[in-house]
Amino acid sequence: MRPSKLVPLAAVLLALLAAPFAARGADRQVTDDTGRVVEIPVEPKRVVVMHEPLLGLPLIDLGLEPVGSYGRADDGSPLSAVDFIDTVMGQSGAKPKGFGPFGRIDLERLRALDPDLIIGTERDVDKAEQLSTIAPTYLQTVSTGRVHGFGVEKDLADLVGRQDAYAERLKTYETRLAEVAKRVPGGADKIYLAIITNDQLNLVGDMSGAIQAIEDLGFRRADLSGTEAGAGPGTLFSVPLSPETLGMADPDLLVVMNSYAVADRSPQATQARLDTIMPGWRSFLKPAREGRVLYLDSAKVATPTIASALHTLDAIEAFEKGR
Repeated sequence: MRPSKLVPLAAVLLALLAAPFAARGADRQVTDDTGRVVEIPVEPKRVVVMHEPLLGLPLIDLGLEPVGSYGRADDGSPLSAVDFIDTVMGQSGAKPKGFGPFGRIDLERLRALDPDLIIGTERDVDKAEQLSTIAPTYLQTVSTGRVHGFGVEKDLADLVGRQDAYAERLKTYETRLAEVAKRVPGGADKIYLAIITNDQLNLVGDMSGAIQAIEDLGFRRADLSGTEAGAGPGTLFSVPLSPETLGMADPDLLVVMNSYAVADRSPQATQARLDTIMPGWRSFLKPAREGRVLYLDSAKVATPTIASALHTLDAIEAFEKGR
C-alpha cells in the first residue's frame, strides 16, 4: 500500500464533487460565524438547513421555504415529536425533504436535493468540510447567551437577501407589541423568570421569540447570579435550575413551559410535570398563589422567530384579559 498516491486521487474526487455547485457562479463572499470565508449566491433559492427550529423556521418566516431539513424523513414527515412548521407557522402541505436520521447524514440524498446553500449551526463545524463538497456551507451562531430573541432571523435575512421581508415582519410585530403593551401593568422594575420542564427544571436562555416579546414589554430577567441557575453545560435553549432556587424566587411574572419533546404541552400537563419535580409548588411558590404564572406552549414560542414572538404576545394578552 502506497499512501502517497491516495492524496492526489482524493483531491481529484473532492474537486469533482464540488464541481456542480461551483459551476453555478457563486457571486458573494461572506464570513460565517465561525470565521470561515464562503462564497454564496446573492439570492439563494434552494436552501438546506441543518437545524429546522433554529434555522429553517426563521427562513420560512421570511418567505423562503427550505428544500431540505435535517431531522425529517424522505417524504418530509418529522422525525421529532412536534412538527414546528405546522405548530409555529400554521402551515400544512408539503414540507422540506429529509436526508437521513439524526446522527447519520445521507450525503447522496442531500446531494439529490440540489441545494445552492447549506446553513448549519456553529455545532456543525466538524461537518462543514464534508457538506461543502455538495454546496456552499454557512455556519450561523444560535447558542443562547450569544444570540438574543429573534436575532437569528435578522442575521439570516441579511444572509439570504430578505431584508425587506424582515422589515415587514418587524413592522407587524411592533404594531402588535404596542397593542398588547396597553394591557400589561406598567412599572420600571417588572421582573420575569422563564423556565421549561423536562426531567428537571431549566432556566430559559436569551434566544427565542418568547424572550424577545417579554422583554420588549418591559420585563427584566430575574437576577439569579450566585445561584445554581447557571450550573452544568446547558443547551442551545436552557440551563439547569434547581427547585430550591425556584422556590425562593418571586418574579412579577413566572413563565412556565413544558418540554417541546412531549405531545401534551397544555397548562394542565405542565402543572402535572411540576407536581412531580416540585411537590407542593402550588402552595409555597408565591407567583402560583397570586396568579402570576403564564403557561406557554414551548413549541410555539421557543424558535428565534418573529412568529414565535407573536404567539407569545397573543398568550400574554389572553393572560391579562383573564386576570
